[in-house]
Amino acid sequence: MLHPSSLRGVAPCFVCLLLFLSSSSVRAQQTSTDGEKQAAAKAEGNDRKPSDQELKKGESERAGQEQKSEEQKREQRERAEEQLKQQKRQRVFGIVPAFNASYAPNAAPLTPRQKYGLAFKSATDPFTFVLTGVDAGINQLQDDYHGYGQGMAGYSKRFAASYVDTFDGTMLGNAVLPSLLHQDPRYFRKGTGSIMSRIGYAAFSTLRCKGDNGRWQPSYSNILGNVAAGGISNLYYPQEDRGVGLTFQRAFTVTAEGALGAMILEFWPDVSRKFAHKNKVKN
Repeated sequence: MLHPSSLRGVAPCFVCLLLFLSSSSVRAQQTSTDGEKQAAAKAEGNDRKPSDQELKKGESERAGQEQKSEEQKREQRERAEEQLKQQKRQRVFGIVPAFNASYAPNAAPLTPRQKYGLAFKSATDPFTFVLTGVDAGINQLQDDYHGYGQGMAGYSKRFAASYVDTFDGTMLGNAVLPSLLHQDPRYFRKGTGSIMSRIGYAAFSTLRCKGDNGRWQPSYSNILGNVAAGGISNLYYPQEDRGVGLTFQRAFTVTAEGALGAMILEFWPDVSRKFAHKNKVKN
């Protein structure tokens, strides 16, 4: 049993402890109450419906953003149209069309309509028909596609098949698929670096391209376009020249030809300037 004198010594400490606990409890209750008030105010703010003025302000801001976006798109279309005018005058040796090459450092992306227009111009250029005639003549001399026969009838069939190959590949790989996949069908010239680096860049361009967003990406349009055109050719080639293997063989051949064409587009401006300089010196 505790002695009364010892209780008298403990009592003041016990009273102090009770007062401390009581004040802490009051503060905790106040904090909880303040938190509940803040939460209630926040909930009330979330539940509050925006006023008509706020709604009109939001609609005005959205309309302004949409108008700004439309203006940017219009400016891009106009800039792309100006660049296309220059591209459509480009020819190697003044004969071979180089419409699909862009020498602008920051070329504007093309709209689907512009992609179709550029592809159709390339596919229907007079030189395309001349090249098709030469290709058909070589095929006839070598008796390729024997099922077509010889004579004028055989040549006509070879000419038609060669041109349809070109037209399908151009429209699918440079217009239809680029529009669907948002890819740019043009060749963007490197113009700097060593000769080997530029050759590699040009050859690799058949496998990669720029997207409409300006970023490099795999050229699904070109690859799938060549395969699709090869598949369509099974509809009109002789029976012995059809099949999956021949389809991919033709697609590979067209892709290799595209790499060679890209090399010509890469170095032609250098060659052209060199010729122009020589002529200037002579004069």
